[in-house]
Amino acid sequence: MIIKEIELSESVVNQLITLSKEWEQENSCYGYCKNNYDDLKGKRIFVATDGDSICGYLFGHNKIAEEDTSVYKTGTEYFEIDELYVKPHYRNCGIGKKLFRYAEKAVSSDVSIIKLVTATKDFRAILHFYVDELGMDFWSACLFKKIK
Repeated sequence: MIIKEIELSESVVNQLITLSKEWEQENSCYGYCKNNYDDLKGKRIFVATDGDSICGYLFGHNKIAEEDTSVYKTGTEYFEIDELYVKPHYRNCGIGKKLFRYAEKAVSSDVSIIKLVTATKDFRAILHFYVDELGMDFWSACLFKKIK
């Protein structure tokens, strides 16, 4: 298993879109739709590879905060993770954690915060992963209850 940052190429785009289609079909996240080229363009892309195949990915982009929050001030540079996905067969092997740690190290000279939003249906597992295993802080939640 190799973790690395890569540039977009036709092969990479095709593999990432295929993986995101598989993720969409899992129906594990609220409202998740597969990616297209525009979703990947201009992003920093980190992958876990098994041979020539990508089995997990993380991509995101640098941003500058446009307003103050309780966590950071206007002008704070941060890396926003758009997606972190590992194929089901490779889960529970530490690949997601390795992707995050690799990306964290790679962006650390440019930003002071890593931020992400998640919409997974298994909130307990995702909170355990990000908070307990990766040391992220919980900031907010959007809760809902369907009544009709």
